[in-house]
Amino acid sequence: MRLRALLDTDALGLKLLGGEDELDRTVRGVMTTDLRDPSRYLSGGELVLTGLAWRRGAADSEPFVRILAQAGVAAVAAGTAELGHVPDDLVVACARHRLPLFEVHESVAFATVTEHVVRQVSGERAGDLAAVVDRHRRMMTSGPAGGGPEVVLDLLGSDLDLRAWVLSPTGRPIAGPKAAGPSAGEPTLPAEVRARLAAEHLATARTGRRGPHRVTVGQTTYSLFPVRPGRRAPQGPPVGQSARDVRDARDVRNARETVLSEWLLAVEADAADWTGERLDLLHGVTQLIAVEQERRDAARTVRRRLAQEVLELVQTGAAPTEIGARLRVAAPVLLPGLGTAPHWQVVVARVDRAGEADGGPVAQALLEEILADPASAGPEQSDRIAVAHTGDEAVALVPLPAVAGEREGPGAGILADALLESVREPLTAGLEDDGRVTLGVSAAVHSAEGLRGALEEARHARRVAAARPGRVCAAGHQELASHVLLLPFVPDDVRRAFTARLLDPLRDYDRRHRAELIPTLEAFLDCDGSWTRCASRLHLHVNTLRYRVGRIEQLTGRDLSRLEDKLDFFLALRMS
Repeated sequence: MRLRALLDTDALGLKLLGGEDELDRTVRGVMTTDLRDPSRYLSGGELVLTGLAWRRGAADSEPFVRILAQAGVAAVAAGTAELGHVPDDLVVACARHRLPLFEVHESVAFATVTEHVVRQVSGERAGDLAAVVDRHRRMMTSGPAGGGPEVVLDLLGSDLDLRAWVLSPTGRPIAGPKAAGPSAGEPTLPAEVRARLAAEHLATARTGRRGPHRVTVGQTTYSLFPVRPGRRAPQGPPVGQSARDVRDARDVRNARETVLSEWLLAVEADAADWTGERLDLLHGVTQLIAVEQERRDAARTVRRRLAQEVLELVQTGAAPTEIGARLRVAAPVLLPGLGTAPHWQVVVARVDRAGEADGGPVAQALLEEILADPASAGPEQSDRIAVAHTGDEAVALVPLPAVAGEREGPGAGILADALLESVREPLTAGLEDDGRVTLGVSAAVHSAEGLRGALEEARHARRVAAARPGRVCAAGHQELASHVLLLPFVPDDVRRAFTARLLDPLRDYDRRHRAELIPTLEAFLDCDGSWTRCASRLHLHVNTLRYRVGRIEQLTGRDLSRLEDKLDFFLALRMS
């Protein structure tokens, strides 16, 4: 707003004491102060309200006004409650520095002036920003993106003082305000906060309700807006159903299908008291971001086609030379400028709800997000993978620089445990009670000859993951060379009978005598049967440990000095 507008508002009761030629200055905010030097709190463009408590004598006015002028404030408004009038020395100092000066009548509270200015400034900013957002949306829809979502988020920060982030469904930062100083370019939202926001968003969004959803993390409240790309116009409602019923059902169905792959806009503010105009503005921002998401999804078409071609060649038993030729085409697309043939890893994913698979495309979109580096900001991190789908599962080809693979050995590349840890919290919240996501990760292979084996290895690992409890599970190739591979496939009735025969006598004894035979057995096996190490771990005398082990052998009829009996106890504990 302009300074001139302040004089047109009778309720403020302002009187102009100097600066008639400067009334077209723009007011960007208000600051109340009685400090002698308030410069640290000024950023320029403020209307400074002061009760003159800083003034002890006429000489104090000049340095005070000079500080304000150097900070670029728009004007000064002085109250008369302290002195009964505005002193002439302040009027002279303001005239010398060409700083407009208003008198605030003692009957008018500074809060009244502040509220009026803030309301006017916010309204004008919102109108300006809405025009910018609308123009930017048209640019993005009709042609190349005008800087991406970062541009609009910067406008939200500069014009509405709103900090906002675009996050993936796993909490990976797509865009947001950047930190200043040494950490410039890094996202300013901690990883644990991003994961919590993503989890809360997914838990609410799968119901199909329109945002924003309010979430408090620590002492900070965030408003979460779903970013939902446009969908085809619906057909008319079936006979017997209203249009509203059909729309509600469609919203729930759409949310179910896309919730695990849609972005969200997280705003550091409580939208509960926002006006309808401001809410509409933020929904407009989400539509703009949705255009960008659709654009980047379309850019995945080439990578998806490459993955689909390789997958079909592998599954139909094509010659390694043919597969290798297709991989040589894919490598420079996924890892441009590499110069050498990469190693390859295969990751398989499946999404199930109510015991039935959601279908390959749903798993494909989710896997593209899961395999994006969770520690890296930006939407392009998924450009280095190619994901296809076949039947009810998605299959990803992940290239690894050969140099890194040779240097780091078989452990290089994606690890199932780390992958699971990065996505488990938000995805668990986004799944219904009967929903599951299961992932399998192969070892890295260096040639087309090994790709078929890698695919089978990843699929087998996913089946191992599927046999485990939990909504989000993953297994890696390392587990396929141990007893872990066998345990999930033991039938439930056999598992129960085996563990009951060995462990129920010990559990009953522990319950009746408050003993600790089960913990003692676990520690004894963990210590490879070493009496001294086990006694030290349990803080027992060796004779006490020998008594407990003897009681275990007596109750079960087993001998813990025999390898076979140790192995049976070990497997029973693992399956229990």
